[in-house]
Amino acid sequence: MSINGRPLERSALITYGSETGNAQDFAEDLGRLTQRLRFMTCVCRLDAVELSTLSNYSIVIFSVSTTGQGDVPINARLFWKNLLRKKLSPTCLQDLEFTVFGLGDSSYPKFNWAARKIQKRLLQLGAIELFPRGEADEQHPEGLDASFVPWSTDLRQHLLARFPLAEGVSPIPDDVLLNPKWTVSLIDSVSSGLSEDHIDASLSPRNPRGLQGLTAPSEHSPKNHKSRENSDSEIRNLTVILEKNHRLTPCEHWQDVRHIVFTSAVPASYGPGDVLTIYPKNFQDDVNLLISIMQWTDVADRPIQCTQAQPSLESNNEAPPFSGLQDSQFTTLRILLTENLDFTAIPRRSFFSTIAHFTPDSMHKERLREFTKPDYIDELYDYTTRPRRSILEVLQEFDSVRIPWQWAVSVLPELRGRQFSIASGGQLKRDSENKTRFELLVAIVKYKTVIKKIREGVCTRYLAALPAGAQLPVTLQKGGLAITKKEIKHPVIMIGPGTGVAPIRSLLWERLQWVNQMTSQSRFINDSSSLDNGNEAGENILFFGCRKRNADYFFQDEWADMMWRTSLQVFTAFSRDQSRKIYVQDVIKEQADLVFRLIHKGGAIVYICGSSGRMPKGVRASLLDVFQISGGMNEVAADHYLRTMEKEGRYKQETW
Repeated sequence: MSINGRPLERSALITYGSETGNAQDFAEDLGRLTQRLRFMTCVCRLDAVELSTLSNYSIVIFSVSTTGQGDVPINARLFWKNLLRKKLSPTCLQDLEFTVFGLGDSSYPKFNWAARKIQKRLLQLGAIELFPRGEADEQHPEGLDASFVPWSTDLRQHLLARFPLAEGVSPIPDDVLLNPKWTVSLIDSVSSGLSEDHIDASLSPRNPRGLQGLTAPSEHSPKNHKSRENSDSEIRNLTVILEKNHRLTPCEHWQDVRHIVFTSAVPASYGPGDVLTIYPKNFQDDVNLLISIMQWTDVADRPIQCTQAQPSLESNNEAPPFSGLQDSQFTTLRILLTENLDFTAIPRRSFFSTIAHFTPDSMHKERLREFTKPDYIDELYDYTTRPRRSILEVLQEFDSVRIPWQWAVSVLPELRGRQFSIASGGQLKRDSENKTRFELLVAIVKYKTVIKKIREGVCTRYLAALPAGAQLPVTLQKGGLAITKKEIKHPVIMIGPGTGVAPIRSLLWERLQWVNQMTSQSRFINDSSSLDNGNEAGENILFFGCRKRNADYFFQDEWADMMWRTSLQVFTAFSRDQSRKIYVQDVIKEQADLVFRLIHKGGAIVYICGSSGRMPKGVRASLLDVFQISGGMNEVAADHYLRTMEKEGRYKQETW
């Protein structure tokens, strides 16, 4: 903040652009770091920040993830748009001191692009980089923390040197519990002025979340549709009905994959690559277990409200503890644990730091604090991420910990929605009653860990149990593939192994509809040759991979039908149907001449969808081989050719 235009001494703004919540989590960590260094601290999303206020802080720290094809997250796009205004003076941010931490996935060509773009633009506008940019990689063997922990440790030392504390003043020690930003408290119907009937009605099944008077939901909230849609056209909130929940894979197959169909009576448009966010709920058995372990039974079903425990520098910008819950609204602890708080998630370092304050057991306290130390990052990874150990399991093992129920919203992370690529397109986007139709291809996450325990994904477990007719809120969001109708003239080479074929299926049905529209238009104007005069549709090539033809070859009947209705060619890789494992990248090289011809002479667009990690890197390597084998290029020229395709938007990747 500022006084008379000058930055307030020792003030810090930690601002984030986050798609799945990781960048927000790191921003909260950095907020606690600056608090302990006695900075007046504000943590908020980038779109809540005005450019004119950036220089009001002693230090601004950006925590930014990259999404899509090197894009900034949705809750940072307004800020990024403002930052790109041509009228901005090259010295308008000369009083800003900042640093940036980026989160990315190195299997994408534009690794950490968003953080790098923001850093570059800030420097162009005269801002001063106080500390070198840090970058985390989801593909790192030890996860994002492997880069964040050493970077934040060095940042702490730099901030202490750059902004020394007054003589006799020390940083707040780690063994001192910071006050929570938000707490929950019981509602007294007398002192609150609310009747018991009013409170009971707010918690009735017609309003299962028990939330009143929503005014400003956060970027992931399925609430208050109108206000959110007006502020961001890339997001649409809907209520859908589950029409179909069908298992595609045989019962004896190792993985349960579902074909799920939703409909909405509200018209909604979407395109290939767009995603549907599902908001899961925790199962009551797990909720009851946590309530029992924490000894919250007496208050679990009493009306409570969430209040901001301490004012922030920018109270209007400060996000609520989770989406859809605002100051002074009321609910119950059981509802929060069912619908809003994620206690089945893998705990982060900050969780161990906080719960260490809530145990009288000295051995437990010491062990919990060890997990928060940079020197113990390997042990933390082995204890949490490697076996996928959940918060609930940690609380069972450290059974002396008793989190005060008033702290629940500050200690437990938000139960965030999960994104799924939409698998329907073209004529599949409407049902026989003209309702909007959404089809998903969902792999139910259930597996055994290295410690021989069964793990289930919180959202896919929720989806698997949903009966037909279930009604639920969802969010429709633009994807990162940026597919347009103009691309119909280009050939497309689609690589979509496993459930990665979902957005590919959407694209194929969409292209089929575009072709039909072009044909109808040519007939209407009595010009049967128009499709042969530069308006013809490009070829469709699909590379699909799975384990076994008879187990997880999704939509194979559709591909057979499309092969005679369109110019579709399908090349398959069934990795377990023979002694030698074959993957899509192997089949791409087998079809090197065809692939190169379509790319080099036809201007083909390449789409890669599916699991991140080895697959997209393997596909990229195969394309480089194709350019050398069939294009006669050397290694350097092949790499330059592929990078040019990326710049032209002819190499697109959507992996998860």
